[in-house]
Amino acid sequence: MSSSLLKFLLASVVTLASARGISLPRDAEVSTAAISSAGCAALSKVLSTKVFYADSPVYQYENSASEFWSNVQILAPLCVFRPESSGDVATAVSVLRKSSGSFAVRGGGHMGIAGANNIDNGVLMVMSNLTTLSLSSDKSILSMGPSHRWGEVYKFLADYDLTVPGGRLSPVGVPGLLLAGGVNFYGNQVGFSADNVIQYEVVLATGNIVYASKSSYSDLFWALKGGSSNFGIVTRFDIKTIPSKKVWAGIYSVASANVPALLAATAEYAANITDPLSHIVPATIATTRDPVDFIAAVILFYDSDTITYPDCFKQFFEIPSIGNTMAFKTIADFADETGTAVVPGINDIFAAGTIVGTTYDELLMGINLTNSIFYERLPLLYDQVPASEISIIQIDWQPIGKLWMDATTAAGGNALGLDSSKIYLAWAEVLEWIGSEYDDICLQWIKETTTVIKEATKTAGIYSSFDYMGDAASFQTEAFFAGYGAENEAKLLSISRKYDPNRLFQTLMPGGFKIGA
Repeated sequence: MSSSLLKFLLASVVTLASARGISLPRDAEVSTAAISSAGCAALSKVLSTKVFYADSPVYQYENSASEFWSNVQILAPLCVFRPESSGDVATAVSVLRKSSGSFAVRGGGHMGIAGANNIDNGVLMVMSNLTTLSLSSDKSILSMGPSHRWGEVYKFLADYDLTVPGGRLSPVGVPGLLLAGGVNFYGNQVGFSADNVIQYEVVLATGNIVYASKSSYSDLFWALKGGSSNFGIVTRFDIKTIPSKKVWAGIYSVASANVPALLAATAEYAANITDPLSHIVPATIATTRDPVDFIAAVILFYDSDTITYPDCFKQFFEIPSIGNTMAFKTIADFADETGTAVVPGINDIFAAGTIVGTTYDELLMGINLTNSIFYERLPLLYDQVPASEISIIQIDWQPIGKLWMDATTAAGGNALGLDSSKIYLAWAEVLEWIGSEYDDICLQWIKETTTVIKEATKTAGIYSSFDYMGDAASFQTEAFFAGYGAENEAKLLSISRKYDPNRLFQTLMPGGFKIGA
C-alpha cells in the first residue's frame, strides 16, 4: 500500500472521528510508519479482500449506528476485517499477534461499553459473515455462528417448533450473551444459556482452532461459560434445543399507585419460585420529572401452549393493570415484542448489581431499597440533562433461585459462582439519552447511583459482589471477576494463562471484561 494512500485513509478515519466527537489517541495522528506496522496493514497483505478502510461502504456500514446498540460504542477503527470462516479468524489472530496489531471483535453489538466491541486506531473484526445456523439430524442441537442476533435464531427454529434458551430481546447478539452466562426465559428449567452450550469452536491465541466440550478441553469449556473473551474467539456455538410451539407471555403494567403492590408481588415470587415453567422480569420506569414519578411493568413468561393465569402469577393479576399483552405467542414473536424496548441510534448505558437473601422480607427490603435510591437521585440527573433529551430511565430485577441453580449444577456448572442456598435478585439500571454532550453526565450519574445503592445494600446485609456481565457498565469492568468468588476467579485466570500465556486477549484486544489484565 502506498504512503499517499495510507495518509488518505488515516485522514478519513480522523475526519470520521471528528465528525462524531471522538478523540483519537495522539499516536493515531502521527505517521504512516506507525500505521504500516499495525494490524490493518498486516492483515491487508494476507486477507486483502476482507479488509476495508474508511472510504469503503463496508467500513461505513459495519461501523454505523445500525450495527451497534448504543452510540457510545461507535469509535474510529483504522479498518474493518470481515472474516468468512473460522480459518480466516485463525489467520487474522496469527497475523495480529505477529504484528502487535490491536483489535476488537463485534458479534451482535449489544453492549453499551465503548471499546467492548469496537476500537479506536485498530482492527474491528466483525463476525457478519460467520452465519452458520443449522440443526443436527435429530434436531436436538443447534449450531450458530457469532453473526446472529437472537430474533433471527428464534425465527429459524419456529419452523421446527423449537427454540433455545437465548436472549429475551430479539436484537441481542448470540456471542455476547452466551459468553456472559446468559439470563433467559427458561432459566428455572435449564439454568443459564451457557449451561446449554455443549461445544464451542474456538480460535486460540496461537491461531489454532479447537473444539471445547465436556470431554475435550474441558477446562476451557467451563471457562467460556461466563468468562467472556479472555480465552479465544468463539466462531461457533452448539446449543441444546427446546421443544416450543407457543408460550403464554406478555407485559403486565400497573399505574404509579400500584407500584408498591407489584414490588411486593415480585418479592413473593422470588422467595417462592416453585414452578420451573415460569419466569419474570419486573421493572419500574420513570414517567414524570417534577415531581419524580414512575410506573411499573413485569414481563411474565410461562412455558405452556395450553395454560393461562398459572398460580405462580396470581399475585400479579390481583393488581389492577393499565396494560396487559398476555397471550399465546411464539418465542420469536415475544422476543420481537420485548425487543421494541431496544431503540437504535441513541446513547445507552446499563449498570448492574445484585441483592441476595433467603426470605420474602429480605428480598422486599432489597427491591424497595434499590428502587427508592434510584428515584431519589433522579433530580440530580434532571438538573443537568433536559427531560426532552432522556428517552428511558428504569431499574429492573431478575430473580435467580434454587431451581435455576440446580439446573446449572445438573448441566455441569459454570464460572459465575452463585450459591444455591441463596436467592439472588440481579438488578440493572437503564438510562438512554439523546446527544453526546450528555455522555459524561449520564455516565457519572449512573456510576454514583450504583455506588450509593451498593453501599446501602451492604449496610442492610443483603449485598452480593456478583454483577451480571450482560448488564454491567464500563466502570464495572475492572476487577469484575472478583464477583465470581476467589476460587472461580483464580481458576479463570489460570485457564486464561494456560491458553493465552502471552496475554494476547488482554493486551491486543483491550476492551471488555478482562481477567488478570
